[in-house]
Amino acid sequence: MPNILAPLRSRLARLGDAGRKRSSLLRRIPPLRDLLELAARLGYGARGFVYLSVGVLVLLATLDIIGDAVGVKGALEWLSQRPLGRVWMLLVALGLTAFVMWRVLQSVFDADHEGTSREGLGTRLSQLFSGLSYAALAVGAFVLFAGPRAADASEGVVESRERAAMLLDLPFGRWLLVAAGLAIFGIGVANVVKAWREDFSEYLDCSARMCRRVTPLARIGHVARGLAYLPLAGLVVVAGWHASAAEVTSFGAALEAVERRAAGGWIIGLIALGFIAFGTFSFIEARFRRIRPPRELKVR
Repeated sequence: MPNILAPLRSRLARLGDAGRKRSSLLRRIPPLRDLLELAARLGYGARGFVYLSVGVLVLLATLDIIGDAVGVKGALEWLSQRPLGRVWMLLVALGLTAFVMWRVLQSVFDADHEGTSREGLGTRLSQLFSGLSYAALAVGAFVLFAGPRAADASEGVVESRERAAMLLDLPFGRWLLVAAGLAIFGIGVANVVKAWREDFSEYLDCSARMCRRVTPLARIGHVARGLAYLPLAGLVVVAGWHASAAEVTSFGAALEAVERRAAGGWIIGLIALGFIAFGTFSFIEARFRRIRPPRELKVR
């Protein structure tokens, strides 16, 4: 693949140089590396806005100020109904698209220089899956920009059950659904483990004192994200074990089910605060993260 991309990169570089020589307007355009860095920072900011919104809405739902707890998709639907909702959706969609682009640079082109060791490849693989999930979220934001609709928790549950039913219709569908639940459980556990093992200050370009102050936000946020996946994972595993799509629910409905349990309101409230912490740390990353776009788009 690098041999195929090399002639294309060279041709684009020559076209860019020729255009800058002929046009004063093109000469004012920053270099590609600067544009990629700007896009990455906007992407971190968009991620921060999404998680901050989710955390605030879940916290308000826990305090019975608004309706039921909502997931990320439900939060976007709720925001799309507010004043200037379509403007917000467009900005979020564009920001998440920029973040997906940065995830591609991290995972495919190794922008963070993780290398090809087992640990490095594992990190890059997780970045790739993260990019895919944010790509789906960006598409959802674009859809809401095209036509905002009221947030409906039951609709998310119906969609989840339809997907589960399609999976159950496949050969070994029951075990495939169990495997999907275990995969969700693994994502949750991985977030909790990352909270304690990762050195989040490694990628920040700030003073040691400031890094010590802000990295706890990342740890709290990852723990909250990890714990939030576990209720949904348990329900999906049980649904697969019983071969019953009716037992599958959505992310937001799973949190709502936890809230109805004893001390569930406190648990969901703490998770909401964790989402807010993660969103806040994403804004910090938007400002202080070391962004090092690869000099060459070479697959590593």
